[in-house]
Amino acid sequence: MSPVRRKFATPSQTKSAVIAWLLEKDQPAVRYRTLTELLHRPASDPDVRAARNNIPVRGWAAEILARRDPAGWWARGKSLYTPKYLSTNWNLLALSDLGATRVIPEVRASCELWMDRSPLKGGGVGGFSTGKGHHCYTGNMARALIRFGYGDDPRVRKALDWLVQTAHPKGGWTCWSFGDRPSPGRTLDSWEGLSAFAAYPRSKWTSAMTDCVERAAEFYLDRELHRQGKRYAPWYRFHWPAHYYYDLLVGLDVLTALGYGDDPRLGFALAYLRKKQRPDGRWNLDAVHPDIGGAPARWYAAHPSARPSPLAFEAVGKPSKMITLTALRVLDRVDRAKSSRGG
Repeated sequence: MSPVRRKFATPSQTKSAVIAWLLEKDQPAVRYRTLTELLHRPASDPDVRAARNNIPVRGWAAEILARRDPAGWWARGKSLYTPKYLSTNWNLLALSDLGATRVIPEVRASCELWMDRSPLKGGGVGGFSTGKGHHCYTGNMARALIRFGYGDDPRVRKALDWLVQTAHPKGGWTCWSFGDRPSPGRTLDSWEGLSAFAAYPRSKWTSAMTDCVERAAEFYLDRELHRQGKRYAPWYRFHWPAHYYYDLLVGLDVLTALGYGDDPRLGFALAYLRKKQRPDGRWNLDAVHPDIGGAPARWYAAHPSARPSPLAFEAVGKPSKMITLTALRVLDRVDRAKSSRGG
């Protein structure tokens, strides 16, 4: 009797199966972003229009909207920021990841509430009650609002200008400072400002924005997206929603969106991304926040009542549509960047 030959899927077959999985109609947000970001279908495509129209109807975005208070809040209280990660700020950040826009009346109303209660000194948005900006909060808010369709709103433009004015002179930001002075330090954790410019159309950048982004990108690339101080385990675990946390996939997504897909200094992070790919072509969700170590973990252990509540949509240790979508988007940008340069 001749031995049975096992049939293995080719890389092309594996990728096709993964794309088919991402296109399943149970999560129209993932389907919409797959159609537009991986398959590069235009907004006029009937499947794209249908998927986008279904974002508030079913799936994770619909679940978020179902928890919304009619007044525009989530976990209604004195603050849109607390409790972490169940309040308005965090749910709106997740909705922006899911392709929701201000065309959805509930999203538009909540965005206006968010902006009204987050004034930035000088007329922008992304500040706390005192009007002082915060690099993580302001950057996150600006990115989300641009995705929601507020990129031409002068309040958002002023937030972007503030990020430029308060960046570290050598590039980058730190979330450990408030106010209108240049950042006294810079950390890989403070990626949110850079992500706001990744979402903002390049055609609208000022020369000051271009200089700021180039310096900040160089800060990340020079450290290969991970070399700063002692090894910090959460940076090597993939999360969604990212909230204000950093990991290697977050860094890759931002840097490739800014056009650095062919920079050789992404090599370590890209090799790590490929290493984490499952044999079936997908990627797992490694953890949900709060996922911390060191002093913060010890502090929460001593103050358990202050520990945030996770905002989770997928199971840890299982294939994740959002992580897989992001990973494939990164690799697609890398391939396209190399092709455009003849690499």
